[in-house]
Amino acid sequence: MAEGIRIAVVGTGANGASLGADMVRAGLDVTFIEQWPAHVEAMRANGITVHLPETTELTPVRALHLCEVAELRAPFDIVFISVKTYDTRWVTELIKPLLHDDSVVVGLQNGMTIDDVAEIVGPHRTIGAVLGIAANMYEPGVVVRQIPPSGTWLTVGTYDGGHSQALDDVAEALAHCGTVVVSPNIRASKWMKLIANIPEMLPSAILNVPLLEAVRIPGIREVMDEVACEAYRLARQLGITMTPIFGRAAAGVTNSEEYAISLLDNVLESYSLPNTRVAVLQDWDKGRRAELDAFSGYIVRQQAALGSTAPVNSAVLAIAERIESGELAPSKDNAPLLRAALGHTASVGTSR
Repeated sequence: MAEGIRIAVVGTGANGASLGADMVRAGLDVTFIEQWPAHVEAMRANGITVHLPETTELTPVRALHLCEVAELRAPFDIVFISVKTYDTRWVTELIKPLLHDDSVVVGLQNGMTIDDVAEIVGPHRTIGAVLGIAANMYEPGVVVRQIPPSGTWLTVGTYDGGHSQALDDVAEALAHCGTVVVSPNIRASKWMKLIANIPEMLPSAILNVPLLEAVRIPGIREVMDEVACEAYRLARQLGITMTPIFGRAAAGVTNSEEYAISLLDNVLESYSLPNTRVAVLQDWDKGRRAELDAFSGYIVRQQAALGSTAPVNSAVLAIAERIESGELAPSKDNAPLLRAALGHTASVGTSR
């Protein structure tokens, strides 16, 4: 990595803070930019504490509140965005004045946010990323990272699939956080993560239980598998190439719906502990709006644009929307609603 590279991490929740702390400990010039006032003050006073499975690391960091961004003048070379998908556009606009022609913005996020970033800062300044990590934040200044750097996988790639010095710099920076793979087709890589996220995020959150508990509830794994398969079928319709993620070998990639199911198996085996609660449920625990549109909502919208439906994803999304509206509460009592979602395939059939 070239000397003097300035890095910003915008959104320093569980993932952003723990990955940012890895880079700070490696001696990189990193500025944390955060919107939660209590979190900013905690980091200023005590640094960021990251509880790992076998150790705890305390890292002093430079933390700024969003309102202080307007006071900055020197541009950043790399900006990692780690905010909720629905905050992507305004955060990218916020940081845009602090970019130079060769700066890049990297979305360390779930969902397909690369198009939003590219629309605002240009495809040449957009790098996509896929994360294989599990972390939680329950209080300001403290992260519980359930997967250490040795088990963390990150995939990065340029918007157009080409090579650039900036991509090398991003990969080198993230190499302090986990194993990094450079993808020639980051859109396909992000689709693989989306297919893995679809079955875990909304179903287990709707049930208000850790992911590993959700899959043991009768009938729920079948719902999870079907929403994943709907996402897989949509990806194939869109011409997405199945590609390895999570450190898989290319030989482990199959052009069948079984690959979608196996991606969830990867999440369950490598990124889930008995108390792992998915990001959607963590948001609901905090009384916050969740990223429904990034998961089943995205599948429903994209399928509708093709003139057809994703019935089980639509049914699961409707349950989650009832929770967001306050009509329902996250609970295992919602299991019958999820099992009933499979009935929505009756009118359209299924290829499984």
